[in-house]
Amino acid sequence: MQSMIRSCSRSCIRCGTVVGAAAVLCTLAACGHQRAAPPATYPGAYSIPAHPAGPAATEYGRIANIQVLPARPRQGQTSGAGAVLGAVVGGVLGNQIGAGTGRAAATAVGVLGGAVAGDAIESRQQREEYVPGGYRLFVQLDRGGQRAYDVSSPGDLRIGDRVRLYNGQISRW
Repeated sequence: MQSMIRSCSRSCIRCGTVVGAAAVLCTLAACGHQRAAPPATYPGAYSIPAHPAGPAATEYGRIANIQVLPARPRQGQTSGAGAVLGAVVGGVLGNQIGAGTGRAAATAVGVLGGAVAGDAIESRQQREEYVPGGYRLFVQLDRGGQRAYDVSSPGDLRIGDRVRLYNGQISRW
């Protein structure tokens, strides 16, 4: 009878370990970054950042300067796949250590440690990639003042061209 109770309690601990590891994996997978879809662009128009203040107004000006921005390392945004894979490997390795409640604790520590290590490895791999710098357009406004806009390509815009700024887009005027 006692051996049956011990066997049953070991099975419950193992089930609890598996359920706990699955819960940790689901939580880590939900932490992945979601990327927003890029805004729609139209031929002949250049995307500029939205201004948070007030409704969209049409402004006019001239391109005063165009700077080439240097390429920069990709920021460490990870997809979460490295953390999930690391958690699985860490959980499997942790489950090989100890017995009883010690095994459950080793599995939990393995899952957490593997998730952290996997995320760090994925982040380091992404930093080695470079994002193209793009261009910074300086627009001298007709009503006074100057604005700078970062774009991926200036297209056919040149210094001195008249432009219209409306609803987050620059277009030749």
